[in-house]
Amino acid sequence: MTETLDSTPPTLVPRPPLLTRPLLLRFVSILGASTSFYLLLSVVPGYATAGGGGVGAAGLATGALMLATVVGELATPGLVNRYGYRAVLAVGLGLLGAPALALALSRNLWWIVAVCLLRGLGFAFTVVAGGALTASLIPVERRGEGLALVGVVSGVPSLVALPLSVWLAAHTGYGVVFAAGAVVALAAILAVPGLPDRIRASGRPFGIGEGLRTAELLRPAVVFAITAVAAGIVVTFLPLAVPASATGLVAVALFVQPAAATVARWLAGRHGDRHGSGRLVLPGLLLSAAGTLLMVLTSSPVAVVVAVGVFGIGFGVAQNATLTLMYARVHAAGYGTVSALWNFAYDAGMGAGALAFGWLAAGTGYPWAFALTGTVMLTALAPAWRDRTPTRNH
Repeated sequence: MTETLDSTPPTLVPRPPLLTRPLLLRFVSILGASTSFYLLLSVVPGYATAGGGGVGAAGLATGALMLATVVGELATPGLVNRYGYRAVLAVGLGLLGAPALALALSRNLWWIVAVCLLRGLGFAFTVVAGGALTASLIPVERRGEGLALVGVVSGVPSLVALPLSVWLAAHTGYGVVFAAGAVVALAAILAVPGLPDRIRASGRPFGIGEGLRTAELLRPAVVFAITAVAAGIVVTFLPLAVPASATGLVAVALFVQPAAATVARWLAGRHGDRHGSGRLVLPGLLLSAAGTLLMVLTSSPVAVVVAVGVFGIGFGVAQNATLTLMYARVHAAGYGTVSALWNFAYDAGMGAGALAFGWLAAGTGYPWAFALTGTVMLTALAPAWRDRTPTRNH
């Protein structure tokens, strides 16, 4: 009897493509919104302070931006359901861009706050509507890698715009920074018509209230909010906390922090697809807290750069791990709610951190304020520990 051997190699299932035309167009709107946001993020607090408002004015400017952002984020899923992705994204980019030009008209604190409120709403529309749309455009099998790539695209503007804005403000004036922030956001509107307006989603949709009552979503959101507290403090107060003669140090630090976060977010995404994102939440939190604690050494240039680097690594890991984890725990119909909750955690944390740190630093000084912030961040250890177990993918 003759035995026939099948020498045909097993068929490998090809991985679905990641860089589709809609996703590439989405990258354009991400670049426009992120560049506009980060160009002004560290400059506006200094602009408000130079107008005579003191340290509290810096925190109020960032706090107003973040307050409007979190309010807008809670409203955005309903607006998308009614008007579609394209309209909400276009309005968001318009609100980010046009009001930036108005900043040059006055240094009055309440004028600055009003502009920040409008830009906060615009940013909310772009990140929540855009986040849900982006998640729908990424294959489930490559979710971690895809979100990591999105993080790189959104991280490049922070990498360039944060230090560049400080340099431009010092050498060319605030008006140039404000005009650049307006132009990049308004130009990105041209890419919006090429995006899908509606996405057919599986599963049962649910709202923000139900999401906040769901422990599997609330835990990673809380951990990420705690790390975002320090992110808001770094971009708002680092230029004020270091000696006035250290303008170059600020630019280096504001480059290192987003650079470290961008690289870490990419590596965390690739690792998470293979081994699970849940086990990365705790290391992300611990590194973020360690970097914040190191910032007490504001008089040492080397220590400041190391501190923001360590924080950036932890923050990048926490960004990707928490977002990927939350998307993995819902069906596609819940992507809008996840996007709103995660971005709410991001911006509420940044806003709360900026507001509270300003008043705290005025009473204790910057080193003690950094030490207290890093210690408070460790209160999120319990939920981070709970999320170390693998989760299901929808």
